[in-house]
Amino acid sequence: MPTFPRPSERRARPYLVMLLLALAAPPLSAAEQPLLSLDSALDRAFANNPEQAAARWEIDIAQGARQQAGLMPNPVLSVEAEDTRRDSRTTTVKLSQALELGGKRSARVALASGEQALAALELERRRNQLRADVLEAYFAALRAQESTRLAGRSLALAERGVRVAQGQVNAGKASPVEATRAQVQLAQVRLELKRGQMEQANAYRQLARVTGSSTTDFAGVQDPPLTAPRLPTAAQLLGRLQETAELRLAEQAIVQREASLGLEQAQRIPNLDLSIGSQYDAAARERVNLVGVSLPLPLFNRNQGNVLSAARRVDQARDVRNATELRLRSETRQALAQWRTAQGEVRSFNQALLPAAQSAVDSATRGFEMGKFSFLDVLDAQRTLINARHQYLAAVAQTTEARVRIERIYGDLARW
Repeated sequence: MPTFPRPSERRARPYLVMLLLALAAPPLSAAEQPLLSLDSALDRAFANNPEQAAARWEIDIAQGARQQAGLMPNPVLSVEAEDTRRDSRTTTVKLSQALELGGKRSARVALASGEQALAALELERRRNQLRADVLEAYFAALRAQESTRLAGRSLALAERGVRVAQGQVNAGKASPVEATRAQVQLAQVRLELKRGQMEQANAYRQLARVTGSSTTDFAGVQDPPLTAPRLPTAAQLLGRLQETAELRLAEQAIVQREASLGLEQAQRIPNLDLSIGSQYDAAARERVNLVGVSLPLPLFNRNQGNVLSAARRVDQARDVRNATELRLRSETRQALAQWRTAQGEVRSFNQALLPAAQSAVDSATRGFEMGKFSFLDVLDAQRTLINARHQYLAAVAQTTEARVRIERIYGDLARW
């Protein structure tokens, strides 16, 4: 008798086939993987970063706390029985309701509403932090790419030196020591290239982690657009300091501490407890209605310790806010000075230093071929060029670090 697959098996088969095909498909080679742009890296991070996703839940958590803070206390139903004998038993049924006095509920609502505002500001601050982390990792990967590319050019330069030196040795115009020196230089450059490739792979992995991926699914990173944000002035940045998420977060913390102080002050006033009920005496066969009012007497505990602590926390929050503003102003000026200096260094390297160093290498190599210079002059020119390239990358790193520091505080400068 033929057997037919169950409906659940028929529904699962297409997915199993797709899974088997995906597992059987060969992984993309490095040449087939796409280049990652800066916009794509930011989109990935905002969509996939687990820390950012966890921060979003704080808003819903604060909303639940706000909803709970506005609720009234539940009434209390109590049943009491005196004497276990049915004929002589006295049964009391009572319903009690606590009435909050002193504005306790409104104080709780204000405190919970402040938590909502704090959660929203914290999410904005984390978004700026994540954007800065992506920029930092992206430009680190870009510098690692450039370093590897320059190391490849240095390798070609060293190989050319070996060929020139070996040719001069074979022609009897140079000592074999010159060829040995060229080989040593070539070995050093090869080690530098391998080190650069390893740093590039590490930079790619760090960028993938920041964007929320456990694997590197891109072959490299694209050069950012030429429309990079211009260098802002100190007056422009400091004029918008009050709009930064970090300073608004510090100011909201003051509001939150004041709301907490208001709640502690409201706790000094005791709650009024109203109760109504009925009592039935089985022996006398009569029922008595009960009405009760209870109010704690604030003779010893007037919540004075908590009020004092809450008041000092308000003072502490104000000092933290002032310290935050002072730190942000200092960091802004430092980052701007670093950006301005490094930007000038990059411009000098591109316009003068690197072309001059490359020209010196070409001249020394041609002079060695014509017997005018020793190979030490060629090696010295090569080392000068390689060092200039390293200094150029260091200046680029300083520029991007300064930009990241500013965007970590002020957000995306391109929106200005």
